[in-house]
Amino acid sequence: MKKKILLTLSFLLVLTTGYYLATILVARANTTEIVAAALASDSMKLELTDLSEQQLNALIKVQDPGFYTHNGVDFTTPGTGVTTISQGLVKMYYFENFKPGPQKIEQTLIARFAFDPLTPKETILKLFINEAYLGQTNGKPLKGFEDASRFYFNKGFREVSWDEYLSLIAMIRAPFNFHYINKREANLERVERIKKMLNGEYIPVDNSDLFYDRKF
Repeated sequence: MKKKILLTLSFLLVLTTGYYLATILVARANTTEIVAAALASDSMKLELTDLSEQQLNALIKVQDPGFYTHNGVDFTTPGTGVTTISQGLVKMYYFENFKPGPQKIEQTLIARFAFDPLTPKETILKLFINEAYLGQTNGKPLKGFEDASRFYFNKGFREVSWDEYLSLIAMIRAPFNFHYINKREANLERVERIKKMLNGEYIPVDNSDLFYDRKF
């Protein structure tokens, strides 16, 4: 009986390993085409150069502080949360209807072994500033800094103020909870937390402290 259990477990382990290996190989084979299609889409309204150095640094420090040093996955850097920029894009590009659970494992593996190593960091950032989910308008997803700026502030991204820009960043992690219109007070409070973190007045306690509220 014990031997049968061990054989069954071994079989399941081999099967699972084979499945995830196949997932990685398929993702690697398709990544170049997926990225090229995304870059050629109408969603690409901003270039990375449309962000100032200050804006870009703030985005990375808030959304993915280990961005330039990790390989798509980061479980340790304080303030990162559980999803890197690469993982967020993988969820969007490689899944039609993403659901937490086993697909989270696939998302992580694809980010680590396919999307991130095969895509330049600058390209990943360009995709993100044009694809970041920032709420809805007329029942449709509102994506990217340009469209979000026009919807929330009635002006193009290049015209937004520093505080308005931080309000967009504040929404990325939880657009519903920090919605600029429907949850204005919560949004502005998070902006103040972000300012303290950027100024060095607050240091995230651990990986899960992505809202900077442990000692605020």
